[in-house]
Amino acid sequence: MKITILDDYFDTLRSLRCYDKISHHAVTIWTDHEPDVDALARRIGDAEVLVLIRERTKITAELLERLPHLKLISQRSVYPHIDVDACTRLGIILSSGQHPGTPSYATAELTWGLILAAMRKIPEQAVSLKAGNWQYGMGHTLRGKTLGIYGYGRIGRAVADYGRAFAMDVLIWASPASRARATADDFAVAASKQAFFESCDVLSLHMRLYEATRGIVTAADLARMKPDALLVNTSRAPLIEAGALVNALKAGRPGRAAVDVFENEPVRDPNHPLLQLDNVLCTPHIGYVTIDEYEVQFAEIFDQIIAYSTGTPVAVINPDVLARISG
Repeated sequence: MKITILDDYFDTLRSLRCYDKISHHAVTIWTDHEPDVDALARRIGDAEVLVLIRERTKITAELLERLPHLKLISQRSVYPHIDVDACTRLGIILSSGQHPGTPSYATAELTWGLILAAMRKIPEQAVSLKAGNWQYGMGHTLRGKTLGIYGYGRIGRAVADYGRAFAMDVLIWASPASRARATADDFAVAASKQAFFESCDVLSLHMRLYEATRGIVTAADLARMKPDALLVNTSRAPLIEAGALVNALKAGRPGRAAVDVFENEPVRDPNHPLLQLDNVLCTPHIGYVTIDEYEVQFAEIFDQIIAYSTGTPVAVINPDVLARISG
């Protein structure tokens, strides 16, 4: 099979142990990001299988209609970047394992790394020292502070557990069902969304992005935060109302943010509004980007390709396409 892999920025996949699963096929790997539909269609026009690295490239109907040989898209996790209806209409299987019960520990760890770095001003201290200066300002201790987790799913729960290890007071806000799970896990649940934003010293977002959660964090929510609070977002940028975070940080509530996600990625403009603020720590969407996480994710993705090649596709998001193909 002709397999094309997009957006492997550091040419990492061929070095993974799990790559052996597909190495005997005709594999083409692209290490740069190509947003232009015309150029992208020329690149992958002969692909039978397309492998995606999360949501780095949008797979639109316009693109899919120009890929006559494509039979399978294989990826992992959520798929808001893929036109599923177009896949079904064109007879393309979308396989995307949802990995129930297995959070991205890499993302949970990065969340905690951002919390520590931002609260203790670690990046600023390192830059100051390299510039020939000594200490740079004062940070905050985490012990005894309130850690708010907005969204109590797999990653949110892992971050909450880390909060316990740091002797923080963990407070949860989420959907009613998730709040019930948090209570069962012996975590405190906020009395209301308003009280949640007012109480947290560190507030971390851990929700999936879909229509019901788009813009779920409003400008009014941010305005309720403490002037020395930290907002952390390693989930999705559109969870926050467009433009609200920049305005809130300029107004001083919250006092600081640490973000790993942006409205439009990749961000290559150093004049991006968040990059211009001194009270923001930004990283380039590296939550899941570790060798260990890639081994887990791509072992599953490549197994989906193997299953398809044997005529028994798995983790099919658009099962109606199977009847269309067999018909």
